[in-house]
Amino acid sequence: MNTTPVRNPDPIQAVDAQAPVIVRLSIAVHAPLARVWALHTDIDAWTDWNPDVDRAALEGPLAPGARFNWLTHGLDITSTVQQVVPGSRIVWGGPAQGIDGIHAWTFQESDGVVTVRTDESWSGPPVDARPGELHQMLTHSLERWLRHLKAAAEQE
Repeated sequence: MNTTPVRNPDPIQAVDAQAPVIVRLSIAVHAPLARVWALHTDIDAWTDWNPDVDRAALEGPLAPGARFNWLTHGLDITSTVQQVVPGSRIVWGGPAQGIDGIHAWTFQESDGVVTVRTDESWSGPPVDARPGELHQMLTHSLERWLRHLKAAAEQE
């Protein structure tokens, strides 16, 4: 298996503004930025704090072009990291069962509180067929992810 990251000459840095499903959420986390960032970007340890992730494994170092495989809500996903700004931003994307997802996360600390923002877009034939239902599913999933991240970061 080749674990060398594939360098993408034109990395994606934002969600698809034309996608039929776009969800934007945020949460305030009362924990140091370094802790929140470390939890979120240690992909191999997602299953330790997020019960909605059944498995996750990063191939190689966390850098643009790196891939990770994960299973969540019955979706077997291979994502590619598009952008990493340590302590501030990570973007990844990839297809799963006909859905092309782009996921951007930003982290901003102010007065000991970290605002975690997640923006995700979904496009593709399954989304075109059921945009309302899939918007609701994605919203619920991301709300849970944010709550789990908050709980794990604030617990330590």
